[in-house]
Amino acid sequence: MTPLTLVPHRKPGPTALVHLVSSVTAPLGGDELTLTVRVGRGARLDLRGVAATVALPGPRDDGSRMTVDVEAEDDAEIVYLPEPTVVTSRARHEAVLSVSLAATAVLHAREVLVLGRSGEQAGHLASTVRASRDGKPLLHQRVVIGDPGVDRSPAGLAGKRVMGSHLVLDNGNPAVVSGDWYSLVPLPRGGSLATVLADDVVTATRHLSDLNRRLMRCP
Repeated sequence: MTPLTLVPHRKPGPTALVHLVSSVTAPLGGDELTLTVRVGRGARLDLRGVAATVALPGPRDDGSRMTVDVEAEDDAEIVYLPEPTVVTSRARHEAVLSVSLAATAVLHAREVLVLGRSGEQAGHLASTVRASRDGKPLLHQRVVIGDPGVDRSPAGLAGKRVMGSHLVLDNGNPAVVSGDWYSLVPLPRGGSLATVLADDVVTATRHLSDLNRRLMRCP
């Protein structure tokens, strides 16, 4: 049985809304899952999750992997807003977002990572984002969490339990924004990356939404 079901919704306007619904418990240790998304010329896609992804250990000591592979043609727009990923104790999970954009395509993508369930020590997670436009690199970032010493360190997550990011790939060039536990920085070839550390998911997503609204007001 496929672990993900794509549920399209009828809505007015030019944007297609599709929800990602978990059909079975996944990812478990040993799972290798791939979601391939192709957005044609001039099309608009809003791809959203409906429940958190919970990475769990499997019957053997194998890790799990989830790859989302996105390609968008000219004048296409894609918004990818999955729900948070929770890394449970003893889980070893790898998340990969691979994005290939044509010259005038636009992407908004959010990621929220949670270190364990309430009162639980997190497992291990490696999250990688690779993005390119017309074959030229825009961003390559890798985040590894799950080492308690590093996660507590000021050079890591400073003891925060939740890390969130919002990636915008367009032709914008916003100013740098920073504050306690959040920042928004422009990317050299257009777009921006917002990053937030927080003690809970609600606070992280609120800060990401605030930064995104501020970004939309930029000229």
